[in-house]
Amino acid sequence: MSRHVLVLGGTTEARQLAAELAVRPGTRVTTSLAGRVTRPGAIAGDVRVGGFGGAEGLADWLRVHDVAAVVDATHPFAATITANAARATAATGRPLAVLRRPGWHPGPGDRWHPAGSLADAARLLPDLGRRVLLTTGRMDLAAFAHLDRLHFLVRSVEPAGPPVPPDMTQVLARGPFTVADELALLREHRIDVLVTKDSGGAATAAKLTAARELGLPVLVVRRPPPPDGVSVVPGVAEALAWLGLGPDTASEDLG
Repeated sequence: MSRHVLVLGGTTEARQLAAELAVRPGTRVTTSLAGRVTRPGAIAGDVRVGGFGGAEGLADWLRVHDVAAVVDATHPFAATITANAARATAATGRPLAVLRRPGWHPGPGDRWHPAGSLADAARLLPDLGRRVLLTTGRMDLAAFAHLDRLHFLVRSVEPAGPPVPPDMTQVLARGPFTVADELALLREHRIDVLVTKDSGGAATAAKLTAARELGLPVLVVRRPPPPDGVSVVPGVAEALAWLGLGPDTASEDLG
């Protein structure tokens, strides 16, 4: 019988992990997507789309589908999904690993301003600039919708819906982005402050380099901490090792 691994997906790392698991003998992988992106791209193995119905619904799904282990490879800011995964796996006795790419760190010349939340970022923003590149994602614009004296350039993969800032230009784009691209965007729109989440990874890090080169302040929203007591791994290789799967090993029971 194959061992069934559930990957809570939506990130590049989740797609990479599914591809690795799909070719391992004795392993079956299902990737679960929230369904917020209409064209998520090809994913190896089985794919399900939509919510589970909270922690209890996820626990039921784990039991019904005989899941042996769960890897939460959602976005570092998907705190609700991560919390539900922790509760569901604790209730069912399934092991859980949270795959979180390392966060970003400021370097020489960076003008970073940490924010504990989106609301905190919105509070700090008016003192830092008037023309804002906002890259926190289309689901988070409500936190900035009351700032009617600022101009926002909003970049997201898909169009944003209300509530949104009243003075807003939207750019639809998907990373990775180059430093040259980011410099051109910042200059074209006369941006004087950048707002971003600490998502980590290389795909969208070029904006930070561009902001440094132009001497722009950057509001960086800190990522929420993972739930207490769960295993946290920084990448796909570490997730495979946690599952007992090295580069050339077959599936083994987690015990």
